[in-house]
Amino acid sequence: MRIRSTALAALATVAALAAPAGIPAANAASTEAAAPGDVVASAPSAFHPLPGQPTNTKAWKVHYRSTTADGAPNVVSGTVIVPQDGRTGPRPLITYAVGTVGMGDSCAPSNNLPYGTAMEANLIQQLTLRGWAVVVTDYEGLGTPGVHTYTVGPSAGHAVLDAARAAIRLPEAGLSADTPVGIMGYSQGGQASSWAAELQGSYAPELRVKGTATGGVPADLLKVAAFNNGSYGSGLIFMAAAGQDAAFPELALDSYLNPAGKLLVAGMKENCVAIDAIAGSFKRISDLTTRDPLAQPDWQARLNQSKLGRTAPAAPVYQYHALGDELIPYGVGRTLRSDWCARGANVEFDTIWIGEHVSGVITQSLAAGNWLADRFAGRSTHANC
Repeated sequence: MRIRSTALAALATVAALAAPAGIPAANAASTEAAAPGDVVASAPSAFHPLPGQPTNTKAWKVHYRSTTADGAPNVVSGTVIVPQDGRTGPRPLITYAVGTVGMGDSCAPSNNLPYGTAMEANLIQQLTLRGWAVVVTDYEGLGTPGVHTYTVGPSAGHAVLDAARAAIRLPEAGLSADTPVGIMGYSQGGQASSWAAELQGSYAPELRVKGTATGGVPADLLKVAAFNNGSYGSGLIFMAAAGQDAAFPELALDSYLNPAGKLLVAGMKENCVAIDAIAGSFKRISDLTTRDPLAQPDWQARLNQSKLGRTAPAAPVYQYHALGDELIPYGVGRTLRSDWCARGANVEFDTIWIGEHVSGVITQSLAAGNWLADRFAGRSTHANC
């Protein structure tokens, strides 16, 4: 009992640290039923795709319990959005994983959705216009204490699944345990949604997940890093290194960085993606390090811990990738499809023939939404393994 009491006391401490000013943290030690997905705190928020644009929705900012990559309890923030359309019956819920927004707390979706400054808000509105509730996780360390664990797949997958649990457990949202759930995300969100798809059967089997729509997936971080080294997307390598180091401090990223590298990474932790991408572009790993951390066995082991394709998602998957993707190689997406298919997954793969990485999330958003609508309607899938 002493071990359980100590663990619950630790949860209470985490919850208190994570609750924003003016929102009382739930007393984690008050019940032994505390579990991933439990709502620690909530407060009314708002959802605006553009500044001041009405959406006929209600929204709440939530802090909820989740799990780190190594299985420790943490608290993550997010936003629950519910259409106010008079619907009285059950409505689907999308747990939505955003693409890269940056590492600074100001970049968190929950800090931007109320003001119409969130990058994927118009895509999220496409879902609420279908009458679906949406929950958007901020991921671990983005908008909450600590550094954002950017590209750490298991952590992101937990955050996405626990966001769905939190939305269902938020009384004001009007959802229930029978709510059909869809998982959706692209780019960083593609990694997070794919990890959620792989983990759901073991981590959150009670969720009624009908399918996952995932695109531009960085399924193999070592291959993505090699592809981007010295190119337009090289800043993402250093953001990812900082994210991995945040999750696994024993990696000691700082010990590999030269003065220019330390300055760049410190700035990345405080800023959003537009600044980070520009500041880090067209740099090689060797430009900013005294030795390459990605060549070290401990770094390779941790990066491979985020590799996808080793577990078949329990629910069907719609996966899409741009042939001309300049940030996440098309071959990485194809390999993920092959790995899932080899393990018996139900996968429909779609090649985006015209476009690149950023355009893919926009041009394919309608198809992804339609695919999820078919899953909610109980229609047959069209797997093409």
